[in-house]
Amino acid sequence: MGRYQIRRDDGISDGIAGQVFASYDAAHAVLERYYADLCCSDDREYYRIVAAGEEPGG
Repeated sequence: MGRYQIRRDDGISDGIAGQVFASYDAAHAVLERYYADLCCSDDREYYRIVAAGEEPGG
């Protein structure tokens, strides 16, 4: 089973980006909580879940 990492779409590391999880579901739960706290805001960052070790842009 793989490991998953949260990355920001702009490549910047922050308190969420860079975290590594044992499962996709665990990473998804973190992002779900992050986006649930935002309501119709254009000031949010955009994240994606990738396989740990995957090169940015790949």
